[in-house]
Amino acid sequence: MGSFSVWHWLIVLVIVLVLFGRGKIPELMGDFAKGIKSFKKGMSDDDAPEANGATTTAKTVDLKPEEVKDTTRS
Repeated sequence: MGSFSVWHWLIVLVIVLVLFGRGKIPELMGDFAKGIKSFKKGMSDDDAPEANGATTTAKTVDLKPEEVKDTTRS
């Protein structure tokens, strides 16, 4: 019961081809590959400044007293 025969896999393959069509599956796989490539490129772009020795500095914002909102509630 746990293993599938060749006939089971052929039936599944026929159903998938009928649902998605012959040309749709390669198109989906191509889009999936493009997504993975862009994800990897985005991840490497995030790491690039650290790899080049560039440092990031934090910037502070000085607010004037009238710009500070009162967070206490009475």
